[in-house]
Amino acid sequence: MDILTNIINLFGLETKLFIAQIVNFAILLYILKKFLYKPIAQTLKERQAKIKQGLQDAENAKQALKTADIQKIEILRNARKDADKMIEITKQSVQSIRQQVMDDSKKQAKEIIESAKKNAEAEYEAASKKIGVMSVDLSKSIVSKILSELFTEEDKNAVLVRAVEKLESSKYGKATN
Repeated sequence: MDILTNIINLFGLETKLFIAQIVNFAILLYILKKFLYKPIAQTLKERQAKIKQGLQDAENAKQALKTADIQKIEILRNARKDADKMIEITKQSVQSIRQQVMDDSKKQAKEIIESAKKNAEAEYEAASKKIGVMSVDLSKSIVSKILSELFTEEDKNAVLVRAVEKLESSKYGKATN
């Protein structure tokens, strides 16, 4: 130990002072470790955890964004398909309604034509009957005047009755009754 003491003295170190400095350094090291190093280490661990969590959240958000983009594209594709289907259904409905309206219009036109034909025939029949009645009345009047000059009253009535019966048996005669 003498050698060690001689070496220490050669460098100008005092043993008591050196040991006191080592003890002071150990105490200072203990205090720094207890009160400074642990809180700093804890703060660094918390920051590392927050950074790690932030990176994980960013990765999760990136994945969620990709998933949302894929879902958006799929939703738009489905919406386009649905819109195309709705347009096709609407076109078919319009075509069906158009056809139905045309069929109804044709049916109404036929009904109007048939009704007009029936009305025309009815008016023709009525006019024919009127003409028939007028011709029978005119014929009666003419025959009556002619017969009154040629025949007696009894003969005239008999001829008139036979003429009226013949006229009535024809289609115009039925209207005179």
